Amino acid sequence: MTTPIPRSRRTRIAAVVTGAALIAGALAASPASAAPPRAVDPFNPDFGPNVTVYSPDTPVDEIEAELDALADQQRDAEMSGVRRAVLFQPGQYGTADNPLQFDVGYYTEVAGLGASPTDVGINGSVEVYNRCLTADNCIALVNFWRTISNLSIQVNSLGDDGCRGSANFWAVSQAVSMRRLDISGANLSLMDYCTAGPQFASGGFIADSRLPFVVSGSQQQWLTRNTEVAGWSNGVWNQVFSGVVGAPSDANFPTEPYTTIDETPLSREKPFLYIDDAGRYNVRVPAVQHDSRGVSWADGLTPGRSIPITEFFIAKPGDSVKDINNALARGQHLLLTPGVYDIAQTIDVKRAGTVVLGIGHATLTAVGGAVPMEVKDAAGIVVAGVTIDAGTELSPVLLRVGKAKGGKPLGAADPITLSDVYFRVGGPHVGKTTTALEVNADNVLIDHTWVWRADHGVEGFTGGVNGDTQRWATNTGTNGVIVNGDNVTATGLFVEHFQKYNTLWKGENGRVILYQNELPYDPPTQADWTQPDGTLGYPGYVVDKKVKTHRLDGAGVYVFNQNNPSIITANGFSVPQKPGVQLHHIMTVNLSAGTIQHVVNGVGGQADNSNTGTPQYVADYPAP
Repeated sequence: MTTPIPRSRRTRIAAVVTGAALIAGALAASPASAAPPRAVDPFNPDFGPNVTVYSPDTPVDEIEAELDALADQQRDAEMSGVRRAVLFQPGQYGTADNPLQFDVGYYTEVAGLGASPTDVGINGSVEVYNRCLTADNCIALVNFWRTISNLSIQVNSLGDDGCRGSANFWAVSQAVSMRRLDISGANLSLMDYCTAGPQFASGGFIADSRLPFVVSGSQQQWLTRNTEVAGWSNGVWNQVFSGVVGAPSDANFPTEPYTTIDETPLSREKPFLYIDDAGRYNVRVPAVQHDSRGVSWADGLTPGRSIPITEFFIAKPGDSVKDINNALARGQHLLLTPGVYDIAQTIDVKRAGTVVLGIGHATLTAVGGAVPMEVKDAAGIVVAGVTIDAGTELSPVLLRVGKAKGGKPLGAADPITLSDVYFRVGGPHVGKTTTALEVNADNVLIDHTWVWRADHGVEGFTGGVNGDTQRWATNTGTNGVIVNGDNVTATGLFVEHFQKYNTLWKGENGRVILYQNELPYDPPTQADWTQPDGTLGYPGYVVDKKVKTHRLDGAGVYVFNQNNPSIITANGFSVPQKPGVQLHHIMTVNLSAGTIQHVVNGVGGQADNSNTGTPQYVADYPAP
């Protein structure tokens, strides 16, 4: 069951729906051959033991003590199997004299249950600090996998020292998501400048939020989309803004490493849980937006549709794929509660408009070489908040969207959407896949993903030359993302360390806003990192030579050939030289080992050990 809060502290709910009535109604609509669906109490759904729901009646000191304990448990749990979600019912938490202050650790999602971010208010702070590996080595470079959403935060650092009281700190890197936030009272800092150096941070994502002045600091790359900011300071290599009110000008690029797009061409905000005025749980599925700017909730409830929680199959780790697929076939949606799911056969998402929503970083791990999930060619399917891990036996693909050799074309009005869908090949165990994400359908929206072949981990990642050689041979990920469909848009595409193509784009009219890539750290020899035609290395971003139209805004490819610093990559980017293929604000950089000879197609400076940490920029390709 959901982690209980004493009933005397819960928001009182007048209406009651009996489980018998729910079962009877569901049975009437179910195929006779299928197992009966589970009853779902709309007022108190059973989200399982890894979800905690707080009400405003719960004492602040009790909430803070429990969340401090969770943060301590998850602070260094980078490769653990623990997954948690912390949900706040509508109301206020903390006061000026007794603020609610807590940190967010690995694999933890913190979210409000209001229809608007302003329905759940926290007077205090919700933060992530550097991990201090030693007393003088404090970084956020591996502060992955955490989520915060649908909250108002009146920053109150009462009791903190002078530095800690200067901002709400969110010092993170990949697979981190801030959505639907309303922050006021102090700055938001995307780095932790209060600990010893070097204080490095490596990127993240904000959407649909109203923010105070933002200190980017040491953040290497970041995407802020459909947001309002009071101001923004600095950036390291690549700060991208799309549809952001108050975004900085990019007129001084690359002296100021900003890329600013006035309106987001295509967006759909991530679905979210909320409690309606009657006390019932629902999932709000935001509508598609074209050429949008600013937050979706400025004028009230985010436009879209609401789905009662009773229409979801609420899955828990240990549930069979057969039961999940039966539920989807009955017309139910799918909510994956926190935990790690062993997936030995494919979860098939077939029906138009189906919503698959994971909370608390629910993780699907491939077993026996299975394809964990396939999304069919059907309009309006949304997959959000799900992490997909490769297993120890080779999977051909981890998520396939659309029929492999051509399905029916989909219109642009209601695209298939992936939001905060993350992929991992290795880390807690060796992983093997040919391709992580394969997109065959037309008109797909990818709204924030991190596709990661692990460069470190628990098993088979022993470090040093021998360890890296072992990783190249055992932790195998050939391709990160392959896009075959036309009219595919990606806002926030992070792909790292794959052994051949990190991203290969073969569809027409692709649009990408922020791309971040690190080439693999671990090729043992140049021969292992040379294409069949003799080209040195694989570019971090490749558009197929047959493509006629493509647009990329704000992108970086980084090299860190830790295993063999003599390895050379000819180009960071490779695209056909056609008027309709345009790259805007792209760069390469050497992180301390290896060489990228050119930025794109033989154009741009060489990134090597003579200019470590200094980006090689190309403002536009082809040049105007």
